[in-house]
Amino acid sequence: MGRSYSLETFDLDFFDDAPVRHVIDVRLPVTPQRAWAEFTRQNTLDWCRAIKKIEFTSPPPYGAGATRKAVLGPGYVTLEEDFFHWTEEPEAGKYHNAFRVKSANVPGIRRFGEATQIDPAEVGCRLRWTFALELPTTSKAVTAFSGPASSTVYKTIEADTLKYFAHLPSAT
Repeated sequence: MGRSYSLETFDLDFFDDAPVRHVIDVRLPVTPQRAWAEFTRQNTLDWCRAIKKIEFTSPPPYGAGATRKAVLGPGYVTLEEDFFHWTEEPEAGKYHNAFRVKSANVPGIRRFGEATQIDPAEVGCRLRWTFALELPTTSKAVTAFSGPASSTVYKTIEADTLKYFAHLPSAT
């Protein structure tokens, strides 16, 4: 990974009160179990143009304590992720996990993580995907992560996700 910058740790409440938050809240035309399987498989998010590669670096089964490596965009940003929360209730169709980034190969990020929540819906399931970020106020990355460019990235992730799930064979 080259040079690595450690990020600060946090708990679940950070997803509610982070200085920079973005929430994707959509319905997917698949069962909660199928959506969860797609979000928690090796090489997940391969449908997103904004993400080059994501791979679990710990062995399955995945849960709290699992680790991943993510390479974003054209490959300039690499993140080391640590899942600190993971609950699965398959019989109820309820799933939730959260990770925090332990380190990044770019400076200027204080805390960053994602929380994924999947619940049953009248048709298919509901995905609530929260991105939470804190940057030092002097960071040049503030505009890049919280300005119009980042809004475009999140819209692309949302559009790619909706398109992917709409075309899965088990979509109803």
